[in-house]
Amino acid sequence: MTVLELHGVTKTYGSGPTALTVLHDIDLGIEAGDYLAVVGPSGSGKSTLLNIMGALDRPSTGSVRLAGDDVTTMSDAALSRVRAVHLGFVFQQFFLLDGRSALENVADGLLYQGVRRGERLRRARDALDRVGLGARASHTPAELSGGECQRVAVARALVHAPAIVLADEPTGNLDQASGAAVLDLFDTLHEDGSTIVVVTHDEHVAGRLPRVVSMRDGQVEHDTCPAPSRAVLS
Repeated sequence: MTVLELHGVTKTYGSGPTALTVLHDIDLGIEAGDYLAVVGPSGSGKSTLLNIMGALDRPSTGSVRLAGDDVTTMSDAALSRVRAVHLGFVFQQFFLLDGRSALENVADGLLYQGVRRGERLRRARDALDRVGLGARASHTPAELSGGECQRVAVARALVHAPAIVLADEPTGNLDQASGAAVLDLFDTLHEDGSTIVVVTHDEHVAGRLPRVVSMRDGQVEHDTCPAPSRAVLS
């Protein structure tokens, strides 16, 4: 089942002679259970692509369908609901609140779904257990290592059972051992059925993943996705 589909997507900033087009006619399909890296040099458009995939930005032209719905036609309020329900985000920066415990930071991922506090905390504990940090639930970010903070961020992304987890340079601020541990965690989550997209400039990270989408100059230069998956776009 295709959970995210981009068709004919372009993104242009500005207008007239100073206009800059950073994405050119992108066609891309992501199916449930996919595990892929989006790679490319700086300026290739991969972060802009992730923002559009995550309904954080709108394309200039083309369509983006998430769980069957065209998000390009939605209001800002509707997009916020879509992100809260269908998408989980992991960024290079952890974006954890310093004065709150790991448990509270993860539970905050359910604030926009109207879940009662007791249920938020229960789900947050389950998510922390899933990433191997159940015993560190009461610790604040200052009491956690960088790798542990990123695992808390992953738990926060997972707490509402999103259709897709979008990770933007998730190992960029980590040492080699901590980065490898986060990637091992992604491997396990994928084996359990999660759909994960990792944006990275690191070829070593991309080499671990079963599907690689290579970007250059705002275009998909190569996609290792097998033909049956690409056929959904025809």
